[in-house]
Amino acid sequence: MKKAILATKIGMTQIFNENGVLTPVTVLQAGPCYVTQVKTVDNDGYSAVQVGFVDKKDKVISKDATGKKEVKRVHGVNKPLQGHFAKAGVSGKRYLKEFKFENAEEYTLGQEIKADIFEAGDKIDVSGTTKGKGFQGAIKRHGLHRGPMGHGSKFHRHAGSNGACSDPSRVFKGKKMPGHMGCVKVTIQNLEVVRVDAEQNLILVKGAVPGPKKSCVMLKESVKVSK
Repeated sequence: MKKAILATKIGMTQIFNENGVLTPVTVLQAGPCYVTQVKTVDNDGYSAVQVGFVDKKDKVISKDATGKKEVKRVHGVNKPLQGHFAKAGVSGKRYLKEFKFENAEEYTLGQEIKADIFEAGDKIDVSGTTKGKGFQGAIKRHGLHRGPMGHGSKFHRHAGSNGACSDPSRVFKGKKMPGHMGCVKVTIQNLEVVRVDAEQNLILVKGAVPGPKKSCVMLKESVKVSK
């Protein structure tokens, strides 16, 4: 992997090219990301770059008149991470990810990575966490067929038989059944970069990417380029 960046999903829209062809795109706020740590083979056993994305305020703890500790900002950056960011010379960040670059040693602490590392026509893989759907039945979760909808059917949207009776006397692993749906990490491969706005750090990707709006996604150079 040679190029990668973190981005925030803004939403979907559509654009037209010079021939008037409509293309559905996802707008991503890509970067700026800052290098917070450079990992080398000698020190860490592998070569990688750790980057931070989206500013986050520090956690604030003070004492009141009685001497008791009072937490003013609970979800801020804690002290260990404050020292980690201070060593890199950057402000606190909300997201931290590692990119296994082949040329990780060429990066320096505090270096800025912007959207202009990609250009129109590049093929990328986008990783993100899908939308959570909660507890869903087998029809919505796995696309199973329903039963007859007649009044006396007694079988409408049930999953159907779970297996045989006395033999094997159990339900096989992997049986498609109702359960929690969504909220899993998904990678969509070979998406095309349609347009890059370097000034506003925007990347327009053809098609949809996983996750809800305002979620963090990872863009990296495609590992299996389709012809």
